[in-house]
Amino acid sequence: MSADVEAIRLEGGVLAELYVRHAPDALRLAYLLTGDRALAEDLMQDAFVKLAGQLLHVRHPGGFHAYLRTTIVNLSRSHFRRAKVERRFAERQTPPTALGPPNVGERERLRAALMALPERQRTAVVLRYYEDLSEAQTAELMRCRTAAVRSLVARAMESLRAITGDDVDGE
Repeated sequence: MSADVEAIRLEGGVLAELYVRHAPDALRLAYLLTGDRALAEDLMQDAFVKLAGQLLHVRHPGGFHAYLRTTIVNLSRSHFRRAKVERRFAERQTPPTALGPPNVGERERLRAALMALPERQRTAVVLRYYEDLSEAQTAELMRCRTAAVRSLVARAMESLRAITGDDVDGE
């Protein structure tokens, strides 16, 4: 058996172990960023596929979760960028239609309010309050300054309060 075949076999075992350990958290993060279960599953799978080829190059094996989280945030960002372009194209092609009232339970109401936020605000809120990252960690992951994270979170919380009519506070 060649060394390449053995390395692939070992890598598959490590990947399977990492998948079992990190998939549930990765799926929750992707769902909170997108609000769509199917899309969240796709993003999670894509993140694992992207990282599978890089397992041998991960400097700190214990840091796989951070690499995975960064990959999911980046994939989510790319998805919304593409969706925005598609939406603008579609808006130019067809007249807008009115949406009916949402099915509102408390949880659904908050989820809908979260999904109504612009993508960067939603990402900042999810990373700060769901992932419990510091402002500095959130800024690094979002590739912006900590002041920008503070501003995004503040605007998001103000919007959530306006949308829900509640005193929403993540802390």
